[in-house]
Amino acid sequence: MEAQVEFAEVPTPIGTFRVVYEGDKVHIVDLLERGTSQTGIPDGAHQRKAPFQKGSPPSQLAEYFRGDRVTFDVDASPLTGSEFDRAVWRQLFRVPAGETVTYGELAKRAGHSGAARAVGGAMHRNPAPIIIPCHRVVGNDGDLTGFGLGLWRKRWLLDREGAWPLKSKSSDGPRPKGQRTLDRSPRA
Repeated sequence: MEAQVEFAEVPTPIGTFRVVYEGDKVHIVDLLERGTSQTGIPDGAHQRKAPFQKGSPPSQLAEYFRGDRVTFDVDASPLTGSEFDRAVWRQLFRVPAGETVTYGELAKRAGHSGAARAVGGAMHRNPAPIIIPCHRVVGNDGDLTGFGLGLWRKRWLLDREGAWPLKSKSSDGPRPKGQRTLDRSPRA
């Protein structure tokens, strides 16, 4: 039996995304302005443009951007990636909205302490950004780094989820480059 892969285009404030899915299994989330990818579509699968249906992955993505949803009730099911990539993506899928994690911490959670650079590679290969929330990964010093959709989108997504500006664990902890503190004292 051949797979029936569906896709839908979801307009959002940060661009139009193409979601490729089978039922509740999300394979690809592509930003259309970057061009669409066929990576991750099952061989021999028939594709059809699907209307938005309540609860479908594209519908859930639209709800996320409207502010009506913070979690996804889908199976993040990329058909690409190494075992390492998949281990990292599984851990990343568990990072809740409004929180961030460093590359090093994510490597540790995936069982590969010291593999922060390799985690960066897994983020780069993530075929379903936002659903697999690679925008929630920040540098060890709090820098907004390594987001294939553009750092301005990463900042927008973190702001949308209430995680921007990043809050350090101590008042003198690391801040992302460019983040300013609010000094309410009068200037002399």
